[in-house]
Amino acid sequence: MGTPVAKIGLVPCSGEALPAGTVCRLACRRVLDTLMSGQTVAICLPLFIAGGEEERGFAARHPTITVDGCEKRCAAKATELFSGKPVRALLIPDILAQRGIPMPTRLRGFGAEEEAAVQAVAETIAQAVEGVVAQAQAQENQHGAV
Repeated sequence: MGTPVAKIGLVPCSGEALPAGTVCRLACRRVLDTLMSGQTVAICLPLFIAGGEEERGFAARHPTITVDGCEKRCAAKATELFSGKPVRALLIPDILAQRGIPMPTRLRGFGAEEEAAVQAVAETIAQAVEGVVAQAQAQENQHGAV
């Protein structure tokens, strides 16, 4: 990575046609605004894929966590192709299955069931961010002790 961990990039899926895409965007927004505010930044996947130099440069210099809504893994594949392998690649169906939460079926107008999915994904993303920060701090301490 080269650069100390100051911010971690979140690359959310942009799947507008899938409920998991909506879950992804809402969960990432919750992490950015509330759970890990100040430690994370959003990377716009469509701009990233279209050649956005700022997004690609940030992802090349900082750790990224991708969050995909389906097995196509567009966010993870694009990040690896254009900037390097993400430090974590999360998949919403896996997160929900591990927690026994059904995949939402609505794109909009989320209720309590969908909110449970959003919260579970947001918590998992936040845990991944904490893990990346802890790993970076451990590496920094290790290098400082040498």
